[in-house]
Amino acid sequence: MSVSFRAARRDDVPLIVALLTDDPIGAGREGDPSDEAYLRAFEAIDADPRQELIVAESDGRVVATMQITFVPGLSRRGGERALIEAVRVGAAMRGQGLGRTMMRWAVDRARERGCRMVQLTSDKARGDAHRFYTSLGFVDSHVGFKLAL
Repeated sequence: MSVSFRAARRDDVPLIVALLTDDPIGAGREGDPSDEAYLRAFEAIDADPRQELIVAESDGRVVATMQITFVPGLSRRGGERALIEAVRVGAAMRGQGLGRTMMRWAVDRARERGCRMVQLTSDKARGDAHRFYTSLGFVDSHVGFKLAL
């Protein structure tokens, strides 16, 4: 499988939303890919130098996505951290190693930027994802809390 990674473009937004919707959890919280809210969110991400919305392409098709946020902080001796969110691999591509390739790419990207840590969150219901992240060396060292607004 040949795959390449690039920054998402505005015309990728409906494809990215379709990927976000392509599982039971995402289907319950995402909406119509043509909703202008997604385009506004894309514009904000695209304009922010600390945000990278990434797509993976295979044979000219968008097959996966993730967002990397680079967070400055005083903790860890002023080290920047990379936060990886909204990781999705299209159903047709799952089980072929693309997720592993994506995460290695993201970790390498964080290293290039000089980050001292890479972190992510994963819904408690995603047991397979937890096993996957653990297999990559991620440690479930913290408890996360969220408040929906």
